[in-house]
Amino acid sequence: MTKREGIFNTHQKALNINLDSRFYGTFAEIGAGQEVVRWFFRVGGAAGTIAKSISAYDMTVSDAIYGETQRYVSRDRLQAMLDHEFQLNIDRLGESRGDSTAFFTFADTVVARSYMGGNECHGWMGVKFQSHPRDEPSQIIVHVRMLDTEAALQQEALGIVGVNLLYGAFFLHHEPEQLVESLLDKLSTGRIEIDMIDFQGIEFRYVDNRLMSLQLVQLGLSGAAMFGPDRAVLQPSEALHKKAVLVERGSFRPVTHVNVDMLQAALEKFTADPAVAGKAVLPLMEITMHNLLAATAEVDRRDFLARADLLSACGFTVLISDFSEYYRLAAYLAWRTKERVGVVMGAASLIELFDEKYYTALPGGILESFGRLFKNELKVFVYPLRPSESAPMTTVETLQVAPELRKLYGYLADRGSFMQLDNIKSEYLHIFSRDVLKRIAAHDASWEQMVPAEVAEMIKKRGFFGYAKGKGES
Repeated sequence: MTKREGIFNTHQKALNINLDSRFYGTFAEIGAGQEVVRWFFRVGGAAGTIAKSISAYDMTVSDAIYGETQRYVSRDRLQAMLDHEFQLNIDRLGESRGDSTAFFTFADTVVARSYMGGNECHGWMGVKFQSHPRDEPSQIIVHVRMLDTEAALQQEALGIVGVNLLYGAFFLHHEPEQLVESLLDKLSTGRIEIDMIDFQGIEFRYVDNRLMSLQLVQLGLSGAAMFGPDRAVLQPSEALHKKAVLVERGSFRPVTHVNVDMLQAALEKFTADPAVAGKAVLPLMEITMHNLLAATAEVDRRDFLARADLLSACGFTVLISDFSEYYRLAAYLAWRTKERVGVVMGAASLIELFDEKYYTALPGGILESFGRLFKNELKVFVYPLRPSESAPMTTVETLQVAPELRKLYGYLADRGSFMQLDNIKSEYLHIFSRDVLKRIAAHDASWEQMVPAEVAEMIKKRGFFGYAKGKGES
């Protein structure tokens, strides 16, 4: 994706909004000062833009205005703020100026660095707006993490990204990809992380939020993005909070019986662990950016959505990540949950895990990578490999690594870091995604027996992976 030309600075964006007589509305900010609305007061001309600025810091006052809530820094609270303040604009001003004014409400609820420090610095931010007078509203919601170590810098970054969001809503809503890219104008990914974005409403009726989540990861705005079986985007910290997590990495091109059996077999072992028993468990199917870019320099969006739709059809929550190395994935998950984390992989992937070429960037090499991977009692659940019925089966016990790494492998195996999956459906061992794709291309209907029924049905109905009806098919 090319860098956008002629990027305005924050002052210019705020001033352009103030000088545009179409937009008029409310700013409601809780948690880190009125950092966004301050820009509009500072640049001049704010009287033409701001109907009201409010900051309800006291919880009792906030509840009296927006209703009671369990969590004040949450999406639910943000939505209540947006809905309440937007409707007030319509009720109070709609009759007098609704024919010429596009109303909006900008809101955020955040927690910046506390006086004592050590707290998570994050928040929810959104805008609900009309793009034209009397239009139905649209809205954009984002979740941000402030990465600066000083409260003043966090507040500054929050103000800038808020102005970017408002400017994007007003002037870039017809180009949502450009809007997403613009959110960090005059900032860096070292200052702000955006790990969830959700577009709704009439202006975004053709936007697939999963593609927007993918773009967050592509642009480096976030290391990962998530969406559920219902295709709705999820905020990772909320989705993972207080849950044990079991993750399977793959291409899922397409999802096969093996992919499903791997997860189900591992889930049976994982939930039997005394440290996990009785806990809420979130199984994840993970696709890395490295995998999505394996064939071309650009992500094939149709191919990505095909995989995503098939995983959703099987009822899976999907994680898109920029973590090629497993230890980075483990660190990401461990930061968001204190419960156990398990990784499911095939024996071939375990062999690859012991390839030292992947760890040259680490000062401690492969030893450092394994120290990071297994430091929180993480377990790797290993699915056996048998390329053909006549080939021997590769398991944790028979797997071979480089001679100089055998003692390291033996140590990790002995300490229980690897758990062999012996509760599998052996009739699926011969199934590989690449063979499914070849059979689809060759109009060999036997591929349908290699994938779950709902996957086969969707591939045929929507023509995924080059599927075309062969002779005799109705």
